[in-house]
Amino acid sequence: MCKIFHKFIMGLRNFMKEYFLGFWDYETPKVMVVKNKTLGFIYRGVQFLVITYFIWYVFISQKAYQESETRPESSVYTLMKGTAVHGDDILDTVEYARPSEGGDVISTILRREVTYDQKQGTCAEHFNVANANCTRDSDCVKGEVDFDGHGRRTGRCVPYYNHTYKTCEIQSWCPIEQYAVVIEPPLVKAINFTVFIRNSIHFPRFKVLRGNIKDARSKRDIQKYLSRCHYNEEKEPYCPNFRLGYIADQAGEDFSELCRTGGVIGVFINWKCDLDLHPSHCKPTYSFRRLDLRKDLINSGYHYRFAKYYSKDGVESRTLIKAYGILETLPILSTFHGHDVIYIPIPTIISTVTTITSVGICTIICDWIMLNFIDKNEVYSDRKFDEITKEPAVPPPTELSYINSFGSNHSDLSDGVPL
Repeated sequence: MCKIFHKFIMGLRNFMKEYFLGFWDYETPKVMVVKNKTLGFIYRGVQFLVITYFIWYVFISQKAYQESETRPESSVYTLMKGTAVHGDDILDTVEYARPSEGGDVISTILRREVTYDQKQGTCAEHFNVANANCTRDSDCVKGEVDFDGHGRRTGRCVPYYNHTYKTCEIQSWCPIEQYAVVIEPPLVKAINFTVFIRNSIHFPRFKVLRGNIKDARSKRDIQKYLSRCHYNEEKEPYCPNFRLGYIADQAGEDFSELCRTGGVIGVFINWKCDLDLHPSHCKPTYSFRRLDLRKDLINSGYHYRFAKYYSKDGVESRTLIKAYGILETLPILSTFHGHDVIYIPIPTIISTVTTITSVGICTIICDWIMLNFIDKNEVYSDRKFDEITKEPAVPPPTELSYINSFGSNHSDLSDGVPL
């Protein structure tokens, strides 16, 4: 047991001694030319792959020579423009736009269903409401409120307006909408209404501020330009006026169908700017997409209700309007994209140095292949690794060695070396 322990201690001592002495050794690469076509093909092939990766993917695709800012600051202002004749009425933006001017959401009324002259009182419930049909007063529970109905029941069973059947009487705004509603024709001329979208974007990292309106010498010139232009991706990319018909077409929708059911359309603004180029190249692109579910017939479309209140003969009255239209929405946080890039020398230097050092992987791979798969008789390894304990006075003569112009010890090994 003591001999084994003693042998272990001596082995550990020798290992520590060799490790300590070897720690202070200096290693320098030795240039050795190996004339092996297979190894040379592998070496140049790996070099080609490494260089191609950095040139095509790092520099061209990922643009490692540039820095980008992906969280810009942005603002949006919208305004509806247009006037239409609807029957004997003249409709302006106050009548068909909600709100007439605002932020990132604006809606346009394309069709209305109007219930005129409603007053607080009692009237018959609609016959489609659950448990509304009755034959006597006991069928109606006084004070009961059906949330699918129109009001609170009085406990009486009354004729349904001018019909022979009866329904429960309710306290509500009368007459009810389903009975007295007037369906107006759609506002088809709204296809030429325009939505003014003013958008500005700020890239704080590079201190760049851009807008989607064409620059002009004076405010008068800008107003003159905006009063007559309509957006076109190629001809008028800086005009912020979008026709409703154009928006519907770009979203792949039929405008007449939107007049009937309404719909929600998202306006996507994309800024992708390269500040190394002229500022005129930094301009937005627009895309439009229907956001509500068209396959769900019950929930598809867009409509809402509002009322206009007035006093008639000292009694408060109202006109109830159910409006169908287009809701244009520009949710900045979820649909706005901004990307700004500019040339920065430091990332370029880092990427270039990384490319140069990565080429060294080729030598490591080829050395591993040479020493483990080609050098069966250790001919290459004898030439590659030399151990010198002290500097010789005269270099030992070697048949295949010479000193090149850089002072490196060059060995030239050809395929003729016996393996």
